[in-house]
Amino acid sequence: MSNVVTVLAFLTGLLTGALFAYLEIPIPAPPSIAGVLGIVGIYAGFKLVEWSGRSFDLLGALGLG
Repeated sequence: MSNVVTVLAFLTGLLTGALFAYLEIPIPAPPSIAGVLGIVGIYAGFKLVEWSGRSFDLLGALGLG
């Protein structure tokens, strides 16, 4: 992913968050840093397993994939 895409994604999120706050509606994301870190942890765990090259095809094992 290029840096431009990363910056644009951040700016889009920033503007969307500001709009939600301005309109006084709840954001569609965890409202605390613990929730945000949980999401980051899920992503980091996914990338770690992807990097390791080890995985298990659950859908294939269940005959669904």
